[in-house]
Amino acid sequence: MQKPTLLILAAGMGSRYGGIKQMDHFGPNGETIIDYSIYDAIKAGFGKIVFIIRKDFSDEFEKIFNSKLKNSEVEIKYVYQALDSFIGKDNKVPDNRQKPWGTAHAVLCAKDAIKEPFAVINADDFYGREPYEKMVIFLQKECSEKRYSVMGYEIGNTLSDHGSVSRGVCTLDDNENLATITERTKIFREEGNPTFIDEDGNHHILPSSTPVSMNFWGFHQNIFTLSEDMFDNFLKENINNPKAEFLIPTVIDYFIANQMGTVKVIPTSMQWFGVTYQEDAPVVRENIEALITKGIYPENLWQ
Repeated sequence: MQKPTLLILAAGMGSRYGGIKQMDHFGPNGETIIDYSIYDAIKAGFGKIVFIIRKDFSDEFEKIFNSKLKNSEVEIKYVYQALDSFIGKDNKVPDNRQKPWGTAHAVLCAKDAIKEPFAVINADDFYGREPYEKMVIFLQKECSEKRYSVMGYEIGNTLSDHGSVSRGVCTLDDNENLATITERTKIFREEGNPTFIDEDGNHHILPSSTPVSMNFWGFHQNIFTLSEDMFDNFLKENINNPKAEFLIPTVIDYFIANQMGTVKVIPTSMQWFGVTYQEDAPVVRENIEALITKGIYPENLWQ
């Protein structure tokens, strides 16, 4: 049975960290969140890792991960996301465009590197082992041109104690498939309850078990054709808007609305860890140390 691929979205890391050497270390031997994601993915059965990065830090990035994974049987590829990727001969990147075109554009940049079902994750989110195991099963047994998936984390397990976060809040249809995904940009705990503030300033309580997307998706490779077509249309309407982004949920909404297929919401009760705020970093380190103590991870991942 063919092993699926893991696509890691890391093109934004250079700007966030001021260079790759400044990537936060969370493990006892300098391991980053990416290290734990790769380790979990390999254990779960992924056969190839594809990194989406920027060309300007590629040498440093590739040197780091080639060294770490030199004894692994997993295949490694690096793909670059640039502002002029897939914009076509008739378009020109505006001078005032600085930020990347968005997550769906990042995925599209991996078109030539991936020919099999694949999962997508963020580079700076700690997802836990179980979701990778569930995703491999989906990609090998259910994934098709008409069947994608998203990991559905319980919102109560994804919040920061140090401020509000953005989450893609999911609603499900009668078959437990994704019906809608709505980006909520101000979610926090209020009197112990997950709460978001809408555009009018109103507060809305959400059940702690509400499924949310943490940008952990499962796709058939046909999504590249769909995304390329949609990106062409996106550019026609937004090329001169310096803040417009072509995002994965945009593609998913189109896929569902046009009855091109269904998106399975795979439930997980795993605790998500991430560093939305600098104050989150010590908590992530403590949680990883606890997992090492339990024997889930070795003291040194790549020894």
